[in-house]
Amino acid sequence: MLASFVLVLREGLEAALIIGITLGVLSKMKRSRLAHVVWLGAGAAALLSVGAAIALHRLELELQGAAEPIFEGLTLLLAAGVVTWMILWMMRQGRQVRNALEAQVQTAANRGQRWGLFLVAFIAVLREGIETAIFLVAAALTTTATQTLVGALAGLAVAAFLGWILFVATVRLDVHRFFLVTGALLILFAAGLVAQGVHELNEVGWIPAVVEHLWDFSPWISATSTLGQALKTLFGYNPAPSLTEFIAYVAYFLAVLVGLPLAGRKSRPSASSVKA
Repeated sequence: MLASFVLVLREGLEAALIIGITLGVLSKMKRSRLAHVVWLGAGAAALLSVGAAIALHRLELELQGAAEPIFEGLTLLLAAGVVTWMILWMMRQGRQVRNALEAQVQTAANRGQRWGLFLVAFIAVLREGIETAIFLVAAALTTTATQTLVGALAGLAVAAFLGWILFVATVRLDVHRFFLVTGALLILFAAGLVAQGVHELNEVGWIPAVVEHLWDFSPWISATSTLGQALKTLFGYNPAPSLTEFIAYVAYFLAVLVGLPLAGRKSRPSASSVKA
């Protein structure tokens, strides 16, 4: 529940920023009459993202036999990759997103291209939505679908509220710090997804376990206990992991520790940062 809450909160706020920037440009250009085109594009992207999440979830429910753990393992690994890419991309390109988006909106509005303006909002929001859909399907594999849905709806509600604060109220949110905190939490979640994905592929032999049980903490924190289930949902806890599961977990963190400074360094020469 917490994982889906944090991801939807983060992605929802990104979408709110995109919509807010787009509407702000139209307002400055005195083209506010085109605002409905932006909302149509954003709404279409949101509906398509929801449809993708439902389709993936239904596909998982229909799979049987070895196909089920294979699908689950690959989905978990894909979700971890998508979340990690999202965080690295934001660190590397986030400072330039506003300028690029404003330029696209101005070009479409000046040319009177309603369809072009629709696509600007649609594509920008769809990227956030598809990332969210993949992650939520993976999150539902580590907990119940109900808990995932409740967390997602709560995250969406808070994101909408924060979006309202940013663009209507006088209160200002430290967006940079917000993304740093949520990014750190999502990296922990993604590491758990990697470990669980490898565990699923261990079961079907796609990735050899090498050592089936590297250790066993079940006597202290069993997988069925409340604490064990919470740790599994949040961080991919397995009381008796295989060697390759453990290696994948550690390798993921090492890769992120190398990738984050590189992404941050490449973003510094960019122009002014976005302040909301």
